[in-house]
Amino acid sequence: MTSSAPSRAAVTPAGAAAAGSEPDATAGVTLSVAPAMTSAMTSVITPAMTPAMTPAMTPAIAPGAAASPGPNTPVRRLREGQLLMICGGLLLGTIGVFVEEAAQDPATTVWFRCVFGLAALLLWGAARGRLGELFRLRGRPLVAVIAVGALTVLNWGLFFAAIPRCSIAVSTVVFHVQPFWLMAMGAFWLRERVDRAQWLAAAVALCGLALATGIADDAFGATAGGRASELPGYVSGVLMCLLGSISYAAASFIAKVEADRAGSFALSAGQCVVGVLVLLPWPLMHGWPAWGAAWGWLAGLGVLHTGLAYVVLYAGMARLGTGRIAVLQFVYPGTAVLVDWLVYGRALGPAQLAGVGLIAAALWTLRRRG
Repeated sequence: MTSSAPSRAAVTPAGAAAAGSEPDATAGVTLSVAPAMTSAMTSVITPAMTPAMTPAMTPAIAPGAAASPGPNTPVRRLREGQLLMICGGLLLGTIGVFVEEAAQDPATTVWFRCVFGLAALLLWGAARGRLGELFRLRGRPLVAVIAVGALTVLNWGLFFAAIPRCSIAVSTVVFHVQPFWLMAMGAFWLRERVDRAQWLAAAVALCGLALATGIADDAFGATAGGRASELPGYVSGVLMCLLGSISYAAASFIAKVEADRAGSFALSAGQCVVGVLVLLPWPLMHGWPAWGAAWGWLAGLGVLHTGLAYVVLYAGMARLGTGRIAVLQFVYPGTAVLVDWLVYGRALGPAQLAGVGLIAAALWTLRRRG
């Protein structure tokens, strides 16, 4: 849900909408995400992203569907969804640099991320004429937005609390069992078909992530600090990660199911509103960051990794099934491992490089099947 390198980040990707009998709430995202991404990354990086619960979960890919003008439309929608999710994962993989350079405690960082992310989303929504999505929230869509926001804040909190108890590597690996929860939720509640290849790809990607974070070295006592299992509170930390992974998957699932009613913009902005309100007491009690570079990194964290990233991810998830979403979510932690090495010189060992290779192989297999 998620923070920093694969271990530092608590990001909350959540899902988005597929087309139904009503107009797709994310239809405008395809045209608007690209310019939004270009302008946001140009202006911020240089100086310093569901279907409603209807009888048809994937009407856009059904042969003969009224919404499909031609035989290539489903394939194009699938490719767009995968590309958007990959772009969102690559963007989120850089979050660790912003978190480390901001040098603030986790709760303060999350709160500022929500504040600046909300500001960016409101500006974007005003420019695109989508602010009405927020004011039209009533009933079930409003409950869904609040639930997604609360679950997101919860999984961030659990993830950050687990890191000192069971190490960064173990926390990241345990937390990222969430794609399995997401696939199980889709198969159970939405009766989505998850084939053996998707389960296998997710399992391979998870094994790759375990290797990429260096957990193999820790297991054999190769790290200077000894084994993670010797840390005090290890079991409670693992349990926190498991609970956090379930809350992360639940947030993704709810957003995927409800984005057609609520809208991807309302889900993204509403999540930030909940985070701002829930965590407001923390900076009031502990003080504000000193004025300087930290504010720039925090602003980038909100604008890029919250405002832009969740719009991209929500739009991508709107076009995909839960099985494909689950595997594509490994783009983020895999990228974070590489960014940590490139920016801070934390070199990858042979086992870590093999792990990145496994993640890439799982994603390539999924792409070829698409």
